[in-house]
Amino acid sequence: MQVSVESSAGLERTIRVEVPADTIEQEVQSRLKKVAKSAKVKGFRPGKVPEKIIRQQYGAEVRQDVLQEVLQSSYTEALSQEKFNPAGQPRIDTEVMGKGEGLVYKATFEVYPEFELQGLDGLALEQPIVAIEDTDIETMINNLRKQRAEWSEVDRSSADGDQISVDFEGTLNGEVFEGGSGEDMPVVLGSGQMLEDFEKNLYGLKASDTKEFDVNFPEDYPAEELAGQKAVFKITAKKVEEQVLPEITEEFIKAFGIESGVEADLRKDIRDNMERESSAKSKAQMKIQLLEQIHDANKIDVPSVMIDQEITSMQRDAMQRDGITDENQAPDPEGFREMAERRVRLSLLMTEVLSSQQVVLDQTRVTDRVDELCKPYPNAEEMRNLYLQNQKLLSQIQNAVLEEQLIDFLIGKASLIEKKVGFMELMES
Repeated sequence: MQVSVESSAGLERTIRVEVPADTIEQEVQSRLKKVAKSAKVKGFRPGKVPEKIIRQQYGAEVRQDVLQEVLQSSYTEALSQEKFNPAGQPRIDTEVMGKGEGLVYKATFEVYPEFELQGLDGLALEQPIVAIEDTDIETMINNLRKQRAEWSEVDRSSADGDQISVDFEGTLNGEVFEGGSGEDMPVVLGSGQMLEDFEKNLYGLKASDTKEFDVNFPEDYPAEELAGQKAVFKITAKKVEEQVLPEITEEFIKAFGIESGVEADLRKDIRDNMERESSAKSKAQMKIQLLEQIHDANKIDVPSVMIDQEITSMQRDAMQRDGITDENQAPDPEGFREMAERRVRLSLLMTEVLSSQQVVLDQTRVTDRVDELCKPYPNAEEMRNLYLQNQKLLSQIQNAVLEEQLIDFLIGKASLIEKKVGFMELMES
């Protein structure tokens, strides 16, 4: 077999492979002899069929099988000989494949980039530091009370935080449009659940008040027939209600899983949860900074075949998220290209970090993660065994743990600049 590298541009490589006719003919002959031992041909006993007839009946099929196998094996051997690491399947262009002529073909493919990691020794991260204040606890308790709040009708004008129920009818160019009418629709003022032009006109109304006003639909409104249009709405207020928050009673506290029903225990549980959330959010923000810095320090080329695969994956995710089943309505792939290229580049960079820095999977952390996942189940031990015995489930956990270890390792190498922030500021950032 002869192998020659014909071109090398960027990550693309083209090799030309020549397999002699004798190599193929010998394999064809060997296969035909095996076929002859068991071939059933009318008029002949098994094993006694003349070679000429065997070749006539089975030769073309055997030759095709041999050519396919030789192509695959010779391609694999050529890659090993030239020390190429392809990033995807090759494009095969056959030049010669006739009987007695051997096999000559060109294989074009992309290889993984070779690079030396940069920037790991210069990482500098801003680390959010949160001190949970009593006011933060009060805010969270009020949020819990709002979750179980009731509405009480009032005889006054609607204000921020109130719930106002309205009948409404919208027209576009004098015609009522689909979805533009409704009855007894509740709107919580200040919640942002309606368009700003609509909601702002619901303030200061009492039951039975009527009003007419214009609403400008934004250019990017989901309903194309309304996007950028001005509609006229007529509304009638049906009732105004104010929110009534429940008292912090033993029953209220137990409803959130605090068996003691003691307020101090509820506050401690809230504080513990907020500390866990803020710690996770702080780490997530540092992870974003890490990936940004490593990405920007290593502007490596990435195989286009990997980018295309990632675009396809992102397209499918978007279709599933939006409930799209018609392939003809799939989002434009070009809209994903920039993000897909970034993801592929980061994947290659992180793989190199794992390899070069010899980050090894911590099996204890894997077991701890499995225990953590199974703890809420009544049959925790059974679930634990399921995770540990199911290789697909276990691999997902192992990958997640390994990623955490990698991020922890990189944070450990970085210079940390502490920045004090409030809990809500951090969570909303």
